Amino acid sequence: MQLTDPIADMLTRIRNGIQARHDSVLVPASQLKLQIARILKEEGFVKDFELVKDAPHRTIRIWLRYVGQREPVVTGLKRVSKPGLRVYAKSREMPRVLNGLGIAIVSTPRGVMTAARARQENLGGEVLCFVW
Repeated sequence: MQLTDPIADMLTRIRNGIQARHDSVLVPASQLKLQIARILKEEGFVKDFELVKDAPHRTIRIWLRYVGQREPVVTGLKRVSKPGLRVYAKSREMPRVLNGLGIAIVSTPRGVMTAARARQENLGGEVLCFVW
């Protein structure tokens, strides 16, 4: 099955897994999705991720992170740039999510990174998603 927006599919799988209080979710793998999962781990939104190679297709297993009485760390995920409407931002215009409580993930010429890091390195790019 061909997906129109694989990143939105990844975010939806994470959102549904959190809502169902699953420990982990499986996502079809790609280099871009691996970079997004790496950023989510670095920023503390997920416990860990791994590339599962024994499945028929390469998949990423993402372990979701909870605190206290199974309260999810991720409270919201939003896809910003979509296939039908791409959203780009210059380094000075990088978005801030909830006044710094969340992160924006951006695809730049030097790779996928948070908007804060892109702002520091004076890079612009495509705003992929918001996570808070």
